[in-house]
Parts: sequence; structure tokens; C-alpha cells
Amino acid sequence: MMSESLETCELTLPVGKIKGVKRLSLYDDPYYSFEKVPFAKPPLGELRFRAPVPADPWSGILDCTHYAEKPTQRGLQTGVVEGGEDCLYLNVYSKKLKSDKPLPVMVYIYGGGFTVGEATRKLYGPDYFMAKDVILVTLNYRVDCLGFLSLKDPSLKVPGNAGLKDQVLALKWVKQYISNFNGDDSNITVFGDSAGGSSTHFMMCTNQTRGLFHKAIPMSGTVHNYWAINPTEDFAFRLAQQNGFTGENNDAKVLEYLLGVPATDLVNHSLILPEHQRNGLVFAFGPTVEPYVGEDCVVPKPPVEMARDAWSNDLPVMLGGTSFEGLFMYPAVSANPKALDDLSKDPLSLVPVEVREVSSEKESLEYSQRLIKAYFGDSPPSSALLMNMLDLHSYKTYWHGYNRTLNARLTYAKAPTYYYRFDFDSPNFNFYRTKFCGDKVKTGVAHADDLSYLFRNVGSWKLEKTSAEYRTIERMIGIWTAFAATSDPNCPEIGHLDWRPSTKDDSKRVINISSDVSIIDLPEYEKIQIWDSFYTRNPLI
Repeated sequence: MMSESLETCELTLPVGKIKGVKRLSLYDDPYYSFEKVPFAKPPLGELRFRAPVPADPWSGILDCTHYAEKPTQRGLQTGVVEGGEDCLYLNVYSKKLKSDKPLPVMVYIYGGGFTVGEATRKLYGPDYFMAKDVILVTLNYRVDCLGFLSLKDPSLKVPGNAGLKDQVLALKWVKQYISNFNGDDSNITVFGDSAGGSSTHFMMCTNQTRGLFHKAIPMSGTVHNYWAINPTEDFAFRLAQQNGFTGENNDAKVLEYLLGVPATDLVNHSLILPEHQRNGLVFAFGPTVEPYVGEDCVVPKPPVEMARDAWSNDLPVMLGGTSFEGLFMYPAVSANPKALDDLSKDPLSLVPVEVREVSSEKESLEYSQRLIKAYFGDSPPSSALLMNMLDLHSYKTYWHGYNRTLNARLTYAKAPTYYYRFDFDSPNFNFYRTKFCGDKVKTGVAHADDLSYLFRNVGSWKLEKTSAEYRTIERMIGIWTAFAATSDPNCPEIGHLDWRPSTKDDSKRVINISSDVSIIDLPEYEKIQIWDSFYTRNPLI
């Protein structure tokens, strides 16, 4: 994929000229590629931790033939620190630069626990989308402390959520300039997976994005997932201490110190304590309710409240997840079998902290017993029942949150909400199950496995067009691009199924994308009701 041998092309934007390349997809679909297009000034020096600032215009021709470095981050599995702070770039892949009418635009936000992620062709190649007449945009946003450090002192202008504000600015850029790439700026779809799914939902809930897009697909993550919002803690002070700061817990002094620490040192922290883990907090830095409302505030109040009167309640939405999301937790759960063996001594840890906070200990204990019965039957939890625990995580960490979002939409939204469940189980093409479980687990559709069928990645290979895997790519791309083009996901690739929007009377109904595609009752529905029942004092919606 060296750009030297590829045909180049130039575009003139109001901010400057760019040079891209014409590429061929894995299946020989030609498309135009413009990568590492700046949408913000480099967030360096005084701009570290702060809201992004639009990029300056440039003179000459900007080389946009290769994607940018990933944002500074520490690999979740490798522990290796990679990337750079100068990361606020996006990529535009256009099937056609000229056509009778402009093309629907799809903007993808990556996941990674708000801690890792990258808008690169290594992970998110546009190849499968380029079989259709669409434009795909992928964007970088800052992660970990560089994207989500929060300080309470308003004079410092670091209230948090800089990473979400990067996404807002990228969407403003797309709305403003995508017509130069033959994109329809009145038909923009935002979608994302995992933390990118909840980011998509944050973009739907914040007034900062009002009018910037027209439909959304939160995949395997929403603001109703407990991990989408971080508690307010003194992580900034502790981060400074871990990097050698010996002063008082004073926001101005903490910030001054942190601005002098190399970015690669900042992300190389260990701030999560056992008590955090017990309360479900996996990563120290993520979206927070901002301590004061500045002009660029994205999260002024708890997102569950924001969702009730969000401007996006007027937008069509497609929503769902994978059938065994909990396989994502395999590395963490299998690394500590003793915790499972000891679970009977601390059953309260099974109950979400937001429920424990508003319930008596007696009530929480009763909830935990119901969960043990539902997921472990008559056996006590133990390391021998590892898969049962992963099944519990599918609900606690994932499906219950999506279902809350569905219920919120059915209560407050006027526009349709389409509900899906991805259940295609390939022995060798479900790349994320392999990533999380290695050879230890050979079946099951893990968290993010649907991405294997939307994006080419470095592990993908050219499939036989008669294979079930290729057919699944065709179906997924068919559904996603039909929804982007028309707000209706029904398409030739799923035949004559009548996939209708969810209703209050029939909230169990989903499309199940498996070896075949069918309309079914959500298999997870009954167990989701158990989780719902814990929230009588803490209404979901």
C-alpha cells in the first residue's frame, strides 16, 4: 500500500490544498483516500488537556497520502507506550469525487475504553464500505489523561472531556468541508463501537453537536452503560504525584506540573485501586460530568438526564451489540481465578455501584443472590464457572445498558430506533474473540467482533465470495450503508425481512445477524429484566 506507485489526486478546500491517492480495496473497488487531514491545531504546550482549537489554514499542498500516528497511549494488552500528542487528524475515503448527487457520509468514532484507539487503515480500513457509494470518515481523538483529565478550577479551563470535544470539532469540520469531497452535508451518520458507541451517544446528547449530523449508530456502548461516565476523583493530583509532584493538591500547581511531564510518562500510570475495580471502574480517565459549565461544555449533567431531552430524539437510530459481549472480560477474569473463588465472600461486588449507593445492604445482598442464582444456578461462583461469569458481564457491562438506551428512546424519542444483535460466529474471522481469548475459547461472538465485518484490518484476508464470512460482510455493509443513505436499514442483502423499528409494545424484537438473518425475540431479554428490577429507586430513563 505504498502511496508512491498510486495515482495521486488533489482537492482544494477553503483552508488549503490537499493531495490524496486513488486506491483499490481488497475486492478491487476503486476509491479516493485523503488521510491525516488536520481538523485542529496540535494539542501541545498550553493546549494540552484543553478543548481543541480549529486548525489554521495552510499554504502549498498538504500531503494527505498516509494516516497519522495514533494518539499517545499505553497498550491495554502489551503495556507498550506508543503514539504522539500531535494527533488531531481525520481521514476521508470517498467512493466518487463526482456524481449526479453527493454521497451519504458515515463518520466512525473508534473504541478502546477511552484509553487506546487509532484512526488508521491498520484497524479501520475502508475497503468493505467502498463497495457502496458512500464516504467514510475516521477521526482521531485524545485518549487517557491527555483526553480526559478534569480539574475543578474554572480559571484553568480544563474541566475534562477534551477527547469528546475533539470529536465535536471533527464533526463540525465534516459538516463544513465534506461537500468538497462529494459528500452530502445534509446526510451525515455518526457511528462507533464500544467507547466509540458511547461517544456516538454523547454526540447525540450534547447540544454542542446540534444539527451536525442526521442519524446515529451506537454499537456495543451507550451513555447508559455504567462505564461511560467516570466518578469525580482526584486522579489529576494522584497522576502528578506518580510523576514526582510533591506539592499540595492545588489545581493550578497540579496543572503547571503536568504540563511539564512528557506525554509518554503521563499515560504510563497505575491509578486504579482494588476498590475502584470492585466498583467496576477499569480505566482512570474517561468522560466525566464537567465541574462547571464553560462555553464548550459537552457533559453538563449526568448523561442519563441529558438523553431525556436530547436534540437527537428527533433522529433515527440503529442500536445493538454482539451475542457474547462478556468475552471481552476473559483476560481480566481468567488472570485472577482466586477472585471468582472468593466471590461468595463479597457478593455485593456483583451489584452495580450506582444501585448499591441507593439501596440498603440487605437489598443489595438480595440482589446479589438473585444474580448468583440466575448465572451460576445452585453452584457457588468459582473459577470452574468462568464462562458463567463472562455471561454475567455480557449483561452487567453491556446489554443492560443498551436496553436502557432503547427504553429511553421509546419513552422520549419521536424518531425510529432499530434494534440489532450480531451473532455471526466464525472459527477464524472473529478477530476480537481471538484477541481477547487466544485459542482458549473457540466459539462465541465477542465484544467488537462485528467490526471484523465492517472494516478491513491487518489480520483480514481476501475471502471467497461464496463464504459465510463474505456474505456477513455484504449483509453488515448493506444494512449500515442503507441506514446511512435512507434512514432505513432494510436492504437487498437481508432479503425480504421486514425489520421494523422497536415499539414499547414490542421492545423484545431484534434482527439477529447470524449465519442467517432473522427477526427474533431478544434472547437476553429475561435476564435483562432482573437487572432492570434493581433500579426502582434510581430510574433508568
